[in-house]
Amino acid sequence: MRRPSHGVALLLAAALLPSAPLAAQHYQCDLPTSLRLPQVTPDAPPRRLPITGYTLALSWSPEFCKPRKGQRRHARQCSGREGMFGLVVHGLWPQSGRSWPQWCPAPRAPLPREVAANMCISPSAALLARQWAKHGACMTKRPATYFKVTRILWRGLRIPDFDRVSREDGLTAGTIRTRFTDANPDWPREAVGVKLNARGWLEELRLCYDKRFMPATCDRARFGARNEAAAKIWRGL
Repeated sequence: MRRPSHGVALLLAAALLPSAPLAAQHYQCDLPTSLRLPQVTPDAPPRRLPITGYTLALSWSPEFCKPRKGQRRHARQCSGREGMFGLVVHGLWPQSGRSWPQWCPAPRAPLPREVAANMCISPSAALLARQWAKHGACMTKRPATYFKVTRILWRGLRIPDFDRVSREDGLTAGTIRTRFTDANPDWPREAVGVKLNARGWLEELRLCYDKRFMPATCDRARFGARNEAAAKIWRGL
């Protein structure tokens, strides 16, 4: 009996995750019917390493867009014409112990339709093309598989109402973790990384998985801010 390829094994593993309805995000989004993909140039040498786990990085869009609303390159995400985005997928990254594989040789670039399928959860064609080239090519040979696994993981999450969370008194990184795990009981707080910027505003959640795409304890770098760290969440107003 033939063993499934690594890409197919990834897809099968992700499909076995417990699913939950996707909580409402504060936007309405239509997939683009056409788009142009930029050419991606590696900024570091290739690094082939055995995969020991994964990180799903979720960026808090209002904070990202605060200084970028007028920039054409970020118009889809930040102009408001496509609606207001909440958490969006920054990327799905393979891990290897304390390091990570990157810029593995790819058999081909993704097709526009493969990228377009993810643009309501990750509203930047340039970002998606780069995430495939830097991270996805180290996980699977097919761009469509990488993007599909990312969608499966996203759809398995319940997203808390961070607008409401932002109004809580004494907000901390630990509060943010707790609200996420309240909405996703299968997730321990140790598997939820919280990245705050230098001024204490939420930038990103980093969800840590093992090789089977099950929640796993984050290492110190991915865990980010300590639970007691004061935090703020920009609402985009």
